[in-house]
Amino acid sequence: DAAPVTSSWSAKQIKKDFQEELVDIREQAMLGGGQKRIDSQHARGKLTARERVLLLLDKGSFREYDVFVEHRCTDFGMADQTYKGDGVVTGHGMINGRLVFVFSQDFTVFGGSLSETNASKICKIMDKAMLVGAPVIGLNDSGGARIQEGVDSLAGYAEVFQRNVMASGVIPQLSLIMGPCAGGAVYSPALTDFIFMVKGTSNMFITGPDVVQAVTREDIFQEDLVVPRPT
Repeated sequence: DAAPVTSSWSAKQIKKDFQEELVDIREQAMLGGGQKRIDSQHARGKLTARERVLLLLDKGSFREYDVFVEHRCTDFGMADQTYKGDGVVTGHGMINGRLVFVFSQDFTVFGGSLSETNASKICKIMDKAMLVGAPVIGLNDSGGARIQEGVDSLAGYAEVFQRNVMASGVIPQLSLIMGPCAGGAVYSPALTDFIFMVKGTSNMFITGPDVVQAVTREDIFQEDLVVPRPT
């Protein structure tokens, strides 16, 4: 018996449906953690990860990587909490006509925390930057490791740190601290060549105030960890 032949109408409809679904998924990715969290970010006087990248790079030059990536974690209800891009925007573009690679952590997705797949996206652009001899710019706005992923998240940071070391003296590495950053989100910038901070909205902590308070039982605030107490 001859195999059934798909009509041209059916093939066209399938293609149309796929294209429409792709547009919908891309629109989801553009929203990161959702409009409500974007509005909250703006209310704090901060731009979103994507807005920062587009502002930094020459108009129309940004080429994004892995826009549809999602995390693989299934513990602690994480299987029901997925976002396209998994909390970091990565790619390459131009600044004044010169090639740069960039990653921008998205605070609207799990507080910009680093996951296994999030780290792999960052490592990918660092590898490409070293391959072609272009600078890497990191826009950091992260609470550190994604605790739900445990050791997988920490292993992701190990991979990022390894590339920081490998790139040292080979390509310029620049870190911009755009919000409250703690843990690994501070260790990696400390290994780069230049660190810039935004006055009024950025902090760098070895460990954030909530963790310190839980361990020491001391009432402590962000300012106590970043500036000396007045005497």
